[in-house]
Amino acid sequence: MKVKKIARVVLPIVIVFAGIGINKAIVATASPPDNEITADIVPTVSVESVIASDYQLLLSAHGAVEPIEITQLSAKVSGEVVSWHESFVEGGLIKSGERLFSIDKDVYEAAVLQAEANLISANAGLIEEEAMADVARDEAKRNPNKKYTDLFLRKPQLLSAKASVKSAEAQLKAAKKDLANCEVYAPFDSLVVARDIGVGQFLVAGTSVAVLYNIESAKIVAPIAGFDSAFLPEDLSGVEVTVSDQSLNGVTREGFIKHDLGVIDEDTRMSSLVIEVTDPYGIQNSEPALKFGSYANITFPGKTLHQVYRLPQELVNNRTVWVVNESSQLESRKVQVIREQGEFFFIGSGLFDDDRVVITPPEYPQRGMSVKIQPKDKDEVGAQVSTSNVR
Repeated sequence: MKVKKIARVVLPIVIVFAGIGINKAIVATASPPDNEITADIVPTVSVESVIASDYQLLLSAHGAVEPIEITQLSAKVSGEVVSWHESFVEGGLIKSGERLFSIDKDVYEAAVLQAEANLISANAGLIEEEAMADVARDEAKRNPNKKYTDLFLRKPQLLSAKASVKSAEAQLKAAKKDLANCEVYAPFDSLVVARDIGVGQFLVAGTSVAVLYNIESAKIVAPIAGFDSAFLPEDLSGVEVTVSDQSLNGVTREGFIKHDLGVIDEDTRMSSLVIEVTDPYGIQNSEPALKFGSYANITFPGKTLHQVYRLPQELVNNRTVWVVNESSQLESRKVQVIREQGEFFFIGSGLFDDDRVVITPPEYPQRGMSVKIQPKDKDEVGAQVSTSNVR
């Protein structure tokens, strides 16, 4: 019995140690694997080589579209309004030289006839005085020893007759002008903003009858931010601009810089440019209307930056750019950002031609980190560092 108890205790221990021994024997005699796999921990990055180039900047400004001229139209003669142009209403567009309204002419036609009669009478009086002066001069010649006065020679009478003719001519000119003023014409291509008359209404000379906006040209006073001032063209006058209406209509028109406003705003310390757009309502060229009061965006070419680099903004962090050096290691470069435009920075210094700028940096880039460069696919369309001019 005692022997059986000892066997039940010792036998399992013997089996365990025998198993361990057999396992070690198998491991010891097993052949090593043919290929041992080692993890590659060197990160792979994409790069683009950069080349310095010349870039023309594109500047922008904003401003409200305004009429270049506003006219408070008044009647020049008194009388009853007998007709008016069908477009002579608020919001109406009327071309230069078209008749706006007419005033009854009867009184003024009669005044012209009266002035013409007065002129005829004055001319007749002048002819009579000239004849009498000729008679007086002949008599004076026949009696050379006798002294004759200017009154006898009809000199003052002749001057008075000539003055009467001049006065009659002036009266006729004024009467014809009053008659012509019975027809009131648009002084320029006009937008009618207000009209205060109607058919049958009696006007008194000098009465305000309408407000007209000149639509031959529009102006936009566009403030220029301080950081843009240094990049304005040397000669501003005549520089072409693109004007885009920011309303739902999305109208785009071409214009030009007329001049600098010539003053600095006391509050904003900004200078302003005066932009002019020809025929904003398209009355002559049938282009879409750029309406007064619209808030517009203006873009125009600025100075040209010479031999600079243009990089996407996401590649520049705290004015630092990652490049891969000749040893295939990451290197950080401090760069000079000259200008931001859209999605890009223009870099003046800190980079050199053919530098390999990292497009896809590692998650935690470190200076001196070894990297591998991702080979380029022919069909790969990745982030590009543009070296072409900005238009």
